[in-house]
Amino acid sequence: MLLDVKALAEKENLNYEEMADAMEYLYKLSYHPVAVKFFWDQEEFDNFKADKVPGPKMTVCQIALASRMNDYIVKATEDNLMCGNAKTCFGMREPSDPEVDEHLKYTIDWDMAKECLLAKSRLPEGMKGFVTAPLGKGAFDPDVVFLVVNALQAYHILNDYIGGKRVPALEFKHTINSAVCGGMAYCYNEQKPNMNTMCAGSYTSGKTETGEVNVYIPGKHIDALVRQLIRRVDKFGGPSMVGSPGQEFPGLHVCKACPMVRFKDAE
Repeated sequence: MLLDVKALAEKENLNYEEMADAMEYLYKLSYHPVAVKFFWDQEEFDNFKADKVPGPKMTVCQIALASRMNDYIVKATEDNLMCGNAKTCFGMREPSDPEVDEHLKYTIDWDMAKECLLAKSRLPEGMKGFVTAPLGKGAFDPDVVFLVVNALQAYHILNDYIGGKRVPALEFKHTINSAVCGGMAYCYNEQKPNMNTMCAGSYTSGKTETGEVNVYIPGKHIDALVRQLIRRVDKFGGPSMVGSPGQEFPGLHVCKACPMVRFKDAE
C-alpha cells in the first residue's frame, strides 16, 4: 500500500493534507474533498487570499467544482452567484413568491411549492462570502467538508463517521432542489452529516453526470472520521467493509458467481 497507514495511526495529530490523502487513497475518490468556509466578518473575508474568483456569475456547484477537480482555492460573494436558490439557502435573500413560482415544476401545486421552499435549510443572514478549497491544501479550518462520491464510497464514509463519532444511525435531509447549497447549510446549521442526490442544477452544472451523490461532513468532525478510517485499515489491512473486512477496494463486488444468487424456472 502506497500510504503509510501504520505511521498515520500512530500520529497524535493529523493535518489536513494527511486527512485528504487518506480519504482520497483509501476510499479511491475521484475528486478532492472540498473544504468550505463561510464568512460573516467583512474584513476577514476581504483579507483572505484565494487563487481564483469567478469570472462570470456561477452556481455554488460550479465554484466547488474548481476546488474538487482543479485544485483551486476560490472565494465568492453574492454578486458572483447565478443561482437564486443558493442566495436563499446562504441567507443572502429572503424567500419570495417569484421564487415559489420557480418551484412549481416540481410540485404543480403553488402552496406545496411554497412549503418546499420554506423547508430548505438557510444559513444565518448577513454572510459576506464563502471560500472553497481542496481539503488537502489546509487553507483554513473548514465549516463543512463537501464530497462528490459514488454510492459505495458514501457508504464507507458515513459508516466511518458512525464509528468515529459513536452515533448509531444517521438521518439526512433531501429537498426538491438546492442540493449542494442547501446540503451545506443543513450540515453547518445542524452540525450533522448529510447526504443527498444531485438536484436539477448540480446535475448539469456541477459535472456530476455519472450517478454520484453529495456527502457533507461538519468540519469539526472530519478528524474523527478519518481517524476511524485509518484505525480500520490498520486493523484489517484495507478499507472495504463489503464481505470480509480488509479488502483494498471499497465496494469490491463479492457477489459475482455467488452460489446463493441463483434463479430457477418457475413451475
